[in-house]
Amino acid sequence: MLRFLLNDKLIEFSPTQADLTVLNYLREDKQLCGSKEGCASGDCGACTVVLAEVSETTGNNKPAKLHYRAINSCITFMSALQGKQLISVEHLAKGDKLHPVQQSMVDHHGSQCGFCTPGFIMSMFALYHQDIDVNRPVVEHALSGNLCRCTGYRPIIDATLHACANKKNKQIDHFSHNEQQTIEQLQSLTINENDDSHLLTPTNRSSLAAAIKAYPTAPLFAGSTDLALQVTQQLKQFERLISLSNVTELKQLKVQDHGLMIGAALPLSDIEASLLQYFPTLSELFSRFASHPVRNQASLGGNVANASPIGDMPPVLLALNATIELDNGHTRRSVKANEFFLDYRKTAMQQGEWIEGIFLPFLKNNSHLQAYKVSKRMEDDISAVCAVFNLELNNNKVVSLSCGFGGVAATPVSIDLDTLLKAHNWSDAATFELGKTLLSQSFQPIDDVRASKEYRQAMLVSLWRRFWLQTNSHSQIIATRVVQIPTLNVEADHA
Repeated sequence: MLRFLLNDKLIEFSPTQADLTVLNYLREDKQLCGSKEGCASGDCGACTVVLAEVSETTGNNKPAKLHYRAINSCITFMSALQGKQLISVEHLAKGDKLHPVQQSMVDHHGSQCGFCTPGFIMSMFALYHQDIDVNRPVVEHALSGNLCRCTGYRPIIDATLHACANKKNKQIDHFSHNEQQTIEQLQSLTINENDDSHLLTPTNRSSLAAAIKAYPTAPLFAGSTDLALQVTQQLKQFERLISLSNVTELKQLKVQDHGLMIGAALPLSDIEASLLQYFPTLSELFSRFASHPVRNQASLGGNVANASPIGDMPPVLLALNATIELDNGHTRRSVKANEFFLDYRKTAMQQGEWIEGIFLPFLKNNSHLQAYKVSKRMEDDISAVCAVFNLELNNNKVVSLSCGFGGVAATPVSIDLDTLLKAHNWSDAATFELGKTLLSQSFQPIDDVRASKEYRQAMLVSLWRRFWLQTNSHSQIIATRVVQIPTLNVEADHA
C-alpha cells in the first residue's frame, strides 16, 4: 500500500495495476485533468507535476525542509509517490486567488492555446520553491523539459523571473505557510510492504532479494523513465513490478578515498553536485542528459542497467574505468565497466542480481577528461554520437588514454587507444593521426533517423580532433586543418 499526500489530503492506495502512471491516476482516478498527455515519453512537459519531500537534515540542528521537484507524470509509476506530497496544477490557486506563478503568467501574456501552460506552471512552481538566486540561465534550465508551440519562450521566461523576484519580496504562498504541517504529515507516513501487491516497494537489501525470489520475472526499476516508455509507447502491460526507489542501500552516495560511490537508485539530480565537484568537465554532458524533470526521476543505475547503446552515462563509465557493484542479497561482486556490456541490451548481471552502486575513480593530477554529445536538440535528445576521452600526461607524454563511445555500436563501447598511443608525444601531429586512423576503422555504425553511418564515422574523428586540440598546448600549429563533416539532413526526432 502506498501512502502519500495529494495536496493536503492523505491517500492510502493499493495499485491493482503495476504500471499505472501518475498522470493516469490523476486524470482517470481523481478527475484532475489539468495535467495533459502530449508526447507520453517525457519530452514535452505537458504532464509536469511537482513532488515535495522532506529533505534530509545536514546537521547543526537545522530544521527539516521540503524539497520540491518537477517530474514528468506520464512516465512516472505510482511508487514514486510513497511518502511524498503530490501537487498538480489544480492545487496552486487558493480559492479565487491565483498562485503567484499563475498570476505572473497571466500578467506577462505567457499563454495562448494553453495546452502546455499547466506543465510550464508546475516547472515554474518548483523553481519558485528553490532556495537559490534565480536568473535567466537558471530559469532556462528549470524550464528545459517544457515545450511551447504558440507563445514562444520570452514571455514565459519573463513571467518566471518576475514571480521568483517577487518571492524575495515576501510574497509567500500557502505551501510555504503550511510547510511545517506538511512535513509532520509526511514524516508520519510509513511504507507497508505487501508481497501480494502488483507493485512491490521493498525498503532494504533483504526484502528486495525476497521480492526477486518470489517474482523472478518481474522487472526492476528506479525512476521508471525508461521502463515506462514500454507502457506508453509500445502499449505493453506489466503484471508485476519491483520498485527500487525506497531501498536504503541503493540511495547512498559516499565519497571514498579513491573515488565516488553512487547508489544505483539515486535520482540524477541528487548526484549532480557531487559528480560535478569531482568531474567538473562533465557539466555540459550532464546538463544535456534528458531534461530537468527526467533527471529528477532517472537514476544512474537505470541508465547503466538498460544497456542502451545510446545511453549518455555508460561512455563516461568506460572512460573513467568505473566499476559496477552487483548484489543478489547474499553475495556482492564487482564488474569493470568494460566487461559489463555484453551485447545489445545484454549485461553481465546474473539472474537475481541488481546494481547496488557505481564506483567512479577520481582523476589523477595530470588527467584531462572531456565528454562530447552530438544531437539535434540541445536537451532531452538521444545522441547521434557520444564520445568521452580520459587522458593522463607526464611531461606531455601519454601515460594512459581511456575512452568510451555511444551511438556507434550495439553497446556502449571502448577501443584500445591506450596501447597504441602510450609514451607518444601528445603534441605531435602523428599522435593525432594514429588515433584518427584507429577511430575511423574501429566501428561500423548503423544508418538511422538520427545520423548516417558516414556522419557518425566522420563525427568520431572530428571529436577526437577537438579533444586533441583542447588538450594540446601546441594546437595552434595545426589549427588551420579542417575535418570536413557531411551535412545531416533529416527530420528532428524525439528522445
